Amino acid sequence: MSSFVFFVSVPTKEESVKIANKLIENKLVACVSIIHDIHSIFWWKGTIEEDNEYLLIMKTIEKKANELIQTIETMHSYETPECIGFKIDIGSDSYLKWIKNSIKE
Repeated sequence: MSSFVFFVSVPTKEESVKIANKLIENKLVACVSIIHDIHSIFWWKGTIEEDNEYLLIMKTIEKKANELIQTIETMHSYETPECIGFKIDIGSDSYLKWIKNSIKE
């Protein structure tokens, strides 16, 4: 079973912690790292926007990816939340095993 890293940007620290706790409690992810002071520049509804955000970096398994996306879409305050995942092609065997063992099957 493959492991994945997901990125999700959120507008506030409170929202980042709320989402992270829910995902950890439901064992949809093994870990959430919250990075603050992200300055984003992006297209939104035909104009260029800028905003300060928090970035969640999450580790999960392929089997939980769809439930992870659905949970984020339900909890997130953005109309179109960023929720993108990348397959981990290589990594420490012990760390990848820890990810799988930390998530409920």
